[in-house]
Amino acid sequence: MSQCEDRVAGAPLSKILQFGDVDQSQTKAQSTEPRPGPISLSAESGRSRDSCIDFKDSYVKQVSKKSSKVRSGHCVQQHETPLGAIFKLLEENIMTFVKNELKKMQKLLRSDYLESMESQKEDEEEELNDENEKQRRSSRDAFLKITLNFLRRMNQEQLADCLQSKSPLICQHRLKSNLKKRFQFVFEGIAKAGNPTLLNQIYTELYITEGGTGEVNDEHEVRQLERASRKLDRAQTTIRHEDIFKGSAGRDRPIRTVVTKGVAGIGKTVLTQKFTLDWAEDKANQDIQFTFPFTFRELNMLKEENFSLVELVHHFFSESKEICRFEQFQVVFILDGLDECRLSLDFHNTKILTDVTKSTSVDVLLTNLIRGNLLPSAHLWITTRPAAANQIPPGFVDMVTEVRGFNDPQKDEYFRKRFKDEQQANRIICHIKTSRSLHIMCHIPVFCWITATVLEALLETRKGGELPKTLTEMYIHFLVVQFRMKNIKYDGGAETDPHWSPETRKIIGSLGKLAFEQLQKGNLIFYESDLTECGIDVRAASVYSGVFTQVFKEERGLYQDQVFCFIHLSVQEFLAALYVHLTFINSGVNLLSQQPTSHTSHTNQEEFAETDLYQSAVDKALLSPNGHLDLFLRFFLGLSLQSNRMFLRGVFRQPQGNADTKGRTCTYIKMMISENLSAEKSINLFHCLNELKDRSLVEEIQQYLSSGRLSTDNLSSAQWSALVFTLLTSEKDLDVFDLKMYAASEEALLKLLPVVEVSKKALLSGCNLTERSCEALSSVLTSQSSSLRELDLSNNDLHDSGLKLLSVGLQSLHCRLESLWLSGCLITHHGCTFLATALNNNRHHLSQLDLRYNYPGDSGVKLLSDLVENPLWRLDTFRVEPGGVQWLRPGLRKYFCELAIDLNTVNGQLQLSDNNRKVTHVEEDQSYPNHPERFDHWPQLLCTNGLTGRCYWEVEVKGGAHIAVTYRGIKRKGNIPDRMLGGNAHSWTLYSCDKYYSPWNNNRGAMIPSSSSSSGSIRVAVYVDCPAGTLSFYRITSDKLIHLHTFNTTFTEPLYPGFRLMFATTVKL
Repeated sequence: MSQCEDRVAGAPLSKILQFGDVDQSQTKAQSTEPRPGPISLSAESGRSRDSCIDFKDSYVKQVSKKSSKVRSGHCVQQHETPLGAIFKLLEENIMTFVKNELKKMQKLLRSDYLESMESQKEDEEEELNDENEKQRRSSRDAFLKITLNFLRRMNQEQLADCLQSKSPLICQHRLKSNLKKRFQFVFEGIAKAGNPTLLNQIYTELYITEGGTGEVNDEHEVRQLERASRKLDRAQTTIRHEDIFKGSAGRDRPIRTVVTKGVAGIGKTVLTQKFTLDWAEDKANQDIQFTFPFTFRELNMLKEENFSLVELVHHFFSESKEICRFEQFQVVFILDGLDECRLSLDFHNTKILTDVTKSTSVDVLLTNLIRGNLLPSAHLWITTRPAAANQIPPGFVDMVTEVRGFNDPQKDEYFRKRFKDEQQANRIICHIKTSRSLHIMCHIPVFCWITATVLEALLETRKGGELPKTLTEMYIHFLVVQFRMKNIKYDGGAETDPHWSPETRKIIGSLGKLAFEQLQKGNLIFYESDLTECGIDVRAASVYSGVFTQVFKEERGLYQDQVFCFIHLSVQEFLAALYVHLTFINSGVNLLSQQPTSHTSHTNQEEFAETDLYQSAVDKALLSPNGHLDLFLRFFLGLSLQSNRMFLRGVFRQPQGNADTKGRTCTYIKMMISENLSAEKSINLFHCLNELKDRSLVEEIQQYLSSGRLSTDNLSSAQWSALVFTLLTSEKDLDVFDLKMYAASEEALLKLLPVVEVSKKALLSGCNLTERSCEALSSVLTSQSSSLRELDLSNNDLHDSGLKLLSVGLQSLHCRLESLWLSGCLITHHGCTFLATALNNNRHHLSQLDLRYNYPGDSGVKLLSDLVENPLWRLDTFRVEPGGVQWLRPGLRKYFCELAIDLNTVNGQLQLSDNNRKVTHVEEDQSYPNHPERFDHWPQLLCTNGLTGRCYWEVEVKGGAHIAVTYRGIKRKGNIPDRMLGGNAHSWTLYSCDKYYSPWNNNRGAMIPSSSSSSGSIRVAVYVDCPAGTLSFYRITSDKLIHLHTFNTTFTEPLYPGFRLMFATTVKL
């Protein structure tokens, strides 16, 4: 043990903590004395003495004397040679550095450390702005190690450990400072050459939902976006970015790993940047000590190298090099862009690694980090596009979230932040809302930026002109705006100069070729070799530094390797579509079929060749099972319009489009729509028609819907598809889907199944559904995109076999059904067995089950009752009474009730016959006795039956009559309209005649055309479910019930059947 160590050993901690104190009075006094030349901070100076430990021993005195002798010798030399002056200045700098660092360490060890950090932060920030910061940081790191070494040699282990444990606070501060510098600016759709925007200034909160799975979804992301847009404004579990590791209330275990999904451009990366910036600025998540944001693009560059976890962190974040282990800290690792990962993440065969200091390949390192073998106390946040989400097994993921982009209020907020002129912002918001396709795409923040860029430029140059309404128009103008900017900003051109030149055409051709070839391969990220193959010289940065700082991004990895991508998949698809057009026009080659088409002088041949081009594009897109060419097809067809080509007339050699070609293309698309396509393919073809500005099919259906004259009996396949498209793209709320509003039939349900999938509640009761419908609905319940939470299948003859098929969907983990109504569905104890098995496999969601009016038997009732009593089950409402074998009669006739006419209510012009079962409106007064209940003016009557449950009856009408139910309190005297059945709020009628039907309530009616005209009698059935508040009317044809109309309301009193007859009409019970 050295003399120093021997003397200091055992000294009290309070004494040691005085290390480095400065006597301010002495310092101040000394500073007033005149001193020529540079100040020498020798060990004999007052400052130096006060900065050292006063051990009061001979060792310190001996050191001082020896030092004094050495220094005096050097002082002599400094006048003789410049070397002495240099070393004297070196001594001064070193001593100043040592003194400052020791002061910082002393503050670090004091209890008031946090209070002293603010002044230190200012010093640090000043240093960070110095270009020599890295060298100074290295010196500080080395001095810390020296200090720790000396403290331990002095046997001050406790003090050394304390200093080492608190040094991460310095590392944390340095890390925060650098992360703030790195993330405070965002390049909104612009590469690094562009103008930065403050992230906090432009950031708009994104719509993030909790839930879902990590399963793969390889559909085109625009399909996913459009489907998600139908559910954006519903009540779902939403999360703010700062709460990503907190989850929802009631979660029974802590969250370690979060996977956040979202389509390209939806804002995942900006989301992680905002999380990191908020942490670095001390705004949120201050319980986290270190946040390390990685991107897979950067990690890909280390594919061939080995690191330990600690080394990997030090490699990217040099501020943390003082920390050798992270187990004692709360750490967040952000892994952004799993879909761009080129590492082999093998979660089944990778060797287990638990030591954070042991080196291995980066893929093994990441696999063990995600599995929880490495640093299990850390939090992980992984972002990915949906197609890559299944790379991580669900067992290693605690929560899945989805970035849905902007909801409608957030879109408005974005544009109001972007445009300070309120009038201009309002005009842009209103314009976007007029185009459904633009409004849907604005869920993507990048598309909002594209839209804002285009509309801002057009509003400046077009005073009152027409703004783009289709996607193709928007992207054409985006390209035009960028090239104009290039000409003016980078080429020194004027506003009026043409923006198309041989150079710009070459650029478009090269990037279009790259876009198309990489789209064919499914690549969204490109390397230098890919660009070279397309004739793009990466070194000619000046060619791309203007327009393509915004259209084309260049990302630099850790070793300056260049990775390229377009700012969004849609830009790549647009340029690819433009390239295919240009290739066909310039060389006659159809790249979609690879068959050359020769240009001849015959115009007709050219026109048909172009028609073949568009039809082959439609065919190729339809062959894609996942819709990967959906958006490409929209752009491709949109570029065929002459109005769109006019804006690119400097690019297209033949800018004119042909109206006949457009007509043939639209006809072909409508023919394809008539085929048995999936709903998503059909929807995309309607979007294609919109790009071609042909909305005839949709407008036809919209007119039917708005007029209330939609008759689904004679709809063609194309019209059915148009109906689905109209409903799915409508701004109206689709929370409740009522099949009876369209057609109460199985065929209608199967055609409208996509609408059911996006609805929260489906009302399908009494719609003549069978096993076939159960199988289709089961597929809806198993869909991970299904929104269905309530399903009413009451009064359909499903039988046990249908319930067996439905149970397949009920047991799926994707099924989130909360309420299920199966009353009156001919179910026995066998069906209850299927149901109980399904609910055993998915017990967390269904809370309400209605099995009334069935015959479950004692065994079936017990099976399901046990589920209610089990505390592990959510099922808390189970209704089974009334029940019994009498309810196994098919159809609604099981609820039949015998009506009896109340003779005291019959109007004097109504003649009774056939044992009071038949009523006729005659001219002669029947001289009934006076009675306060009798209707004295209107030719109507009531029955004696007061209905409170489920009831069904049938009537036969010859002529025209109102078939009604009413509260008992309807007024009987006078000719005021509210005395009529259907003329007040408490009576509901269906007027029936041979030409049409008309439902009435509160003196308001509508007309339902009759599909069959007959001069004979008409049979009408009435079904009322008083507790449910439904009243339905049916036409009876060959013993089949054809739904006419249903009233949905709330009945607060018993209902009394009644009739109001036109002259010469007969009604028979």
